[in-house]
Amino acid sequence: MVFVNKMDRTGADFFEVVSQIGDRLKGNPLVMQVPIGAEGEFKGIVDLLDKRAIIWNDDTQGMTYKEVEIPAELVETVDEYREKLVEAIAEFDDNLLEKFFEDPDSITREEMVAAIRKGTIEMKITPVFCGSAFKNKGVQTMLDAVMSYLPSPLDVEAITGENPDTGEEESRKPSVDEPFSALAFKIATDPFVGRLCFFRVYSGSTDAGSYVKNMRTMKKERISRIFQMHSNKQNAIPTIEAGDIGAGVGFKDIRTGDTLAAEKHPIVLESMTFPEPVIGIAVEPKSQADMDKMGMALAKLAEEDPTFRVVTDEETGQTVISGMGELHLDILVDRMRREFKVECNQGAPQVQYKEALNETVSHRETYKKQTGGRGKFADIVFTIGPVDEDFEGDLQFVNEVKGGNVPREFIPSVEKGFKNAMVNGPLAGYGIDTMKVTLKDGSFHPVDSDQLSFEQAGKLGFRSSAKKASPVILEPIMKMEVIMPENAMGDVVGDLNKRRGVVQGMDTKEGDSVVKAEVPLSEMFGYVTSLRTITSGRGSSTMEFSHYAATPNNISEAVIEAVKGA
Repeated sequence: MVFVNKMDRTGADFFEVVSQIGDRLKGNPLVMQVPIGAEGEFKGIVDLLDKRAIIWNDDTQGMTYKEVEIPAELVETVDEYREKLVEAIAEFDDNLLEKFFEDPDSITREEMVAAIRKGTIEMKITPVFCGSAFKNKGVQTMLDAVMSYLPSPLDVEAITGENPDTGEEESRKPSVDEPFSALAFKIATDPFVGRLCFFRVYSGSTDAGSYVKNMRTMKKERISRIFQMHSNKQNAIPTIEAGDIGAGVGFKDIRTGDTLAAEKHPIVLESMTFPEPVIGIAVEPKSQADMDKMGMALAKLAEEDPTFRVVTDEETGQTVISGMGELHLDILVDRMRREFKVECNQGAPQVQYKEALNETVSHRETYKKQTGGRGKFADIVFTIGPVDEDFEGDLQFVNEVKGGNVPREFIPSVEKGFKNAMVNGPLAGYGIDTMKVTLKDGSFHPVDSDQLSFEQAGKLGFRSSAKKASPVILEPIMKMEVIMPENAMGDVVGDLNKRRGVVQGMDTKEGDSVVKAEVPLSEMFGYVTSLRTITSGRGSSTMEFSHYAATPNNISEAVIEAVKGA
């Protein structure tokens, strides 16, 4: 189902969005409402199902509305889309199709609602509604539609997950008779009850005060209280059942995407995958009094938002926060100010570069240390380079040692050494995401060799060999869309080219030009200000992370110099 929001904003165009649902998203939009006015003139909607016009009262912030006559200028449009609506839903029922050809007016409202619900659940149509959520316009009719057309938990098939003990796929039906399973999908901090964990129950039931198992930590957690949430109000409930969404209090260690299950019936549901942060800034408290508060605030924010990371740079002692973009970090710093009353200074944004190895090289590393008494000795021969194409993970470690030249108990230590070394790449100390190490041969000393020696040999071997494997600096590339007046197209494209952008396509939308491009994040700081200048305030852009790509040589050298200079 689609709700076209912000109908009162400049540039709002309901029917343009409807056509984009079909053209871009390949959906089958079913117009359920026609807006009365648009932009600053948006007042209400015409419900096509009941052919009634609704106008919201501004003096009650849109919480109340009244029915009025359909405006004369909209009668023709309403009749056209009403006919399209009846024609579209008649296809889902032979009986309705017959009625449609004989007498369309004989189709009852109940029959139409049932047909729309059937088509929506089968994902064959997408009902489209509109309004302005900020002013509560259209919210009531949209919620009514959720109740009428979207599937209840009982309409959904059993959810599948993996049994952690057997590794086999298991399913759980949305029934209270099944073992308990739920997915934590949001963590929030409430000033009165503390940490709230929002979770959806897929099967079974659980009571307040009972224990469940967190399948990530494999530990028992007690849900001391369960709340039914109503906006920012909590209603305590004694139990929660399959199909319900609730919030629990009392978890010691919980993260977004964790599966909660009955202790004796474990199951791991599919979790959400979150992209790695691409931008970071250094923050410091303005006063000594803010120092402890800042640590607590950052910990709570990181708990709530899986795409937000906090690290302390060991060399400089700086606290660096990382996220998905400038706006993301600006909002988090603002939240620290408003919600946690922490004032902090922030540094210039820093791009989260990465490093990668491009060639496979062979190397022998011998680690020897003699300090009187028992010494340290480890000797390894290995190849290091990029991972195989079909490999998924970070370190692809292959053991090809024969004849026990390196004892089996030392092999995991070698792997651990390489894995720990990946945190600091050979060029500028940025992390390496993936690499392949093949342990070919080696030797050991019956007295001086131990696990720590072979782990150290792995670390030293990485440092010595990675420099020879044609390492490169990788930078985050952003996918962006810029909307501007047609006469500004040349200037905008020229500006993107200066920023090392690659234009992927051009389009037009309601008289405006649209440019799609891929641009390095490092070139995009302050872009919104530049775009407004170029387009006299009429341009807008959206940006999202796309992928990492190798940087040109001159940029790599500048990045490495900047790190050395710091």
